[in-house]
Amino acid sequence: MSRPFRFGLNMLTIDSGPTWREKCRRGEELGYDVLLVPDHLGRPAPFPALVAAADATERPRVGTFVLNAGFFSPALLAREVATTDALTGGRLELGLGTGYVRAEHDDAGLPWGSPGERVDHLTRTVEELDRLLGDPGYAPKAAQQPRPPLLIGGNGPRMLRLAAKHAQIAAFSGGRQAPGKPEGTLELLTAEQVAASVARYQEFAAGRTEPAELNILVQQVLVTDDRRAAAREFAAHGVGLDEDQVLEAPTLLIGTPEQMADQLRERRERYGFSYITVLDPFMEAFAPVIAVLQGS
Repeated sequence: MSRPFRFGLNMLTIDSGPTWREKCRRGEELGYDVLLVPDHLGRPAPFPALVAAADATERPRVGTFVLNAGFFSPALLAREVATTDALTGGRLELGLGTGYVRAEHDDAGLPWGSPGERVDHLTRTVEELDRLLGDPGYAPKAAQQPRPPLLIGGNGPRMLRLAAKHAQIAAFSGGRQAPGKPEGTLELLTAEQVAASVARYQEFAAGRTEPAELNILVQQVLVTDDRRAAAREFAAHGVGLDEDQVLEAPTLLIGTPEQMADQLRERRERYGFSYITVLDPFMEAFAPVIAVLQGS
């Protein structure tokens, strides 16, 4: 039986306190289940933004999407997580990743490290969070015990293995660093490449007693009556996919709300993606799709 859909809104900017709270309330009104904040320099600081989001709303959960583990020591992160979970009434979902923009580490005066070293640090972070937050004597105490649900995002084998072992939610970005382009420039994976990542994850997760929720980040929501024309135009921007691949990419939604809903149903069947995250520029455009799928 398919897992019910959940919908996340990844919120990228804060103009002021009142406009942030209004955006959070609008997300709740439109039916989003989780209000999310990324972790990049130049973007909002995740934890205070999430506390404010929870304070402004009643129903949605809140989460990091995803926190750059390299910005934190495990002990300091555990304190942030426990405090935020307590202040949000147990609504926190903790998303973790390795980070992928070296310039941000340089600007923060933090070591960058090789890909393997960054995964090592993330692994130690996850293990320490489990140890610290799972200690009955740990203070401050998180509202959710032994810790908030963990989301791990990534595509490489070690990241997929880590998610399979520890995470309640496995997130697939569907993108990678574009070869020969500035750092942080992503190109999209094909449907076949995403399917291969999911299959590898499922191999690693074969021994789990309870299946994880699978998440996909939708990069674009393109409302149109002519899917192929929109795909042709989008492919011309050099995203690493041709027109046919754009139509099949699980990171893109193209068409009418009903067509997009059909795409998400098919992708849930093919890949297992039931937790769908969109970026806040598409908050309103995606809302009719939520209305079609809500409760299914």
